[in-house]
Amino acid sequence: MIDVCLLGTGGTMPLPGRALTSLLLRYNGHTFLVDCGEGTQVQIRKSGFSMHDIDVILITHFHADHVTGLSGLLLSMAKSERREKVTIVAPKGGTEIIRCLCITAPAMPFELEIKELTEMKERFELYGLIIDAVEAEHSVLCYAYSFTLSRKGRFDAEKARTLGVIVKDWKLLQNGTSIIAGGRTITPEMVLGAPRKGIKVTYCTDTRPLPRLTELAMDSDLLICEGMYAEEDKLKMAIEKKHMIFFEAAKTAHDANAKKLWLTHFSPALDDPQSYSDYIKAKFDNSLIPNDLEKIELRYT
Repeated sequence: MIDVCLLGTGGTMPLPGRALTSLLLRYNGHTFLVDCGEGTQVQIRKSGFSMHDIDVILITHFHADHVTGLSGLLLSMAKSERREKVTIVAPKGGTEIIRCLCITAPAMPFELEIKELTEMKERFELYGLIIDAVEAEHSVLCYAYSFTLSRKGRFDAEKARTLGVIVKDWKLLQNGTSIIAGGRTITPEMVLGAPRKGIKVTYCTDTRPLPRLTELAMDSDLLICEGMYAEEDKLKMAIEKKHMIFFEAAKTAHDANAKKLWLTHFSPALDDPQSYSDYIKAKFDNSLIPNDLEKIELRYT
């Protein structure tokens, strides 16, 4: 399973009662954080999750509302006695920016590994999650991310017995290791069915709609997508500032065959996003306009 917490839902600046947009995911004892604007560490404390356990921080882009909380967070992690390596994934050129931000958090007691994204589409794996990064369309270089927890095919115990595999070796095959039974090699593919549907979460903010972002979000169990502006008459402004309106986020979810849609990154001028709940559900039925610290536990079907 994957635990998901949308730490904040605001864009541009934090407001009383609305923190800046940031996402926290937890899987198998490892915590992933996407974006770290001002006040993110306060939201982490409120969420009940631990800053000590953050293994990976992914930055979408280097606008202040997505990154200025980084040095404070790293300093708090250092004071929590973290010693294990922390990986930061960021757009090209991020190493220099992150090093500058970290001047105020000197002598961190853990290694800081920075991975720069240099291609329009990249895929890598960290701590058992497959991460896809796709370049978005914003006023600066920006990436959207999806997180996929794959699921092996069902183990065929009867077939394993027929092949002479003893019970104590079943786990090895289930974990992808070949074994020797009856003088021949038994591979996992011989006793596992086709891969089953896993779990997928996609996080997409500060961008115009794009076909490649729809592809990134395809079949997501949860799509978290920005809706900077609610009203359709704000479309011209959204195009100029490289953001989405609610309707475009709903269309992205529909076209991507997503199961659930959460909107986020609301404009400070949008006083009551929840008042548009019926509107967005009419566009995409399984939609939510979340409050800060919205949580969900995603499990295999």
